[in-house]
Amino acid sequence: MTAPDPEFRSGFACFVGRPNVGKSTLTNALVGQKVAITSSRPQTTRHAIRGVVHRDDGQLVLVDTPGLHRPRTLLGERLNDVVHTTWAEVDVIGFCVPADQQIGPGDRFIAAELAKVTAKTPLIGILTKTDLVRPEVIAERLLALQELADFAEIVPVSASSGHQVSLLADLLLARMPPGPALYPDGELSDEPETTLIAEFVREAALEGVRDELPHSLAVVVEEMTPGKVLTVRAEIFVERDSQKSIVIGKGGSRLKHVGTEARRQIEALLGEKVHLDLFVKVAKDWQRDPRQLRRLGF
Repeated sequence: MTAPDPEFRSGFACFVGRPNVGKSTLTNALVGQKVAITSSRPQTTRHAIRGVVHRDDGQLVLVDTPGLHRPRTLLGERLNDVVHTTWAEVDVIGFCVPADQQIGPGDRFIAAELAKVTAKTPLIGILTKTDLVRPEVIAERLLALQELADFAEIVPVSASSGHQVSLLADLLLARMPPGPALYPDGELSDEPETTLIAEFVREAALEGVRDELPHSLAVVVEEMTPGKVLTVRAEIFVERDSQKSIVIGKGGSRLKHVGTEARRQIEALLGEKVHLDLFVKVAKDWQRDPRQLRRLGF
């Protein structure tokens, strides 16, 4: 039996920040494969998806939480509960602020919330999306970020270009306790396949639709039937008939496009051919209904 490597570190980290600051994109960049859905729409992430970063000197388990926000529905309250629970359980927190926007009330709200629960948890300030702005803007944003909280480290990164992503991994890993790997080598996420598949369908359905739709859209994988081609049946839930027609599109054109995009992602995830059946259903006001929230996995 080999003795554990005293230099090897492992533990949990999470990224926090306003919705749509690039937390999911950063998670995917660190893991090296897509484990969290990304979207130009805020409030895309609803599950605390874990991505696993394997390195010779340690293992980082990344928890990708929803963006903390002032809730207006029962769903919003439950998403915030996920965030607060995660903060209390991780070894280090990365606070993400985008370089292409000025620090505002939302960032200060999160900083104040963090101060209540993270007295002993190291905080790393992360300036995201640095590829979108000039160097002088980056310098200005870094100074503003420094004033926001008591950071152990501050680092500017670009998940899109990969700039300083490996440095961020170094900084996160340095804050982890010594210990063995928590997940087997090669395992990139502990989310069930059905959850990831549902998320890929939801991501495809979110692109190019009106602003009110993201909060109203949920996906459940009802069935996966093995065969020469794996058949996946998934149901897309919206809250109103008008939203249903948006998702389906004229003559079903939009739903067909959603199916094509989602199937491409699912086949890449599973490494096999997939036949994807999508059905759109109305679950009236599901975000405010505890029974329907449970049924949809919240």
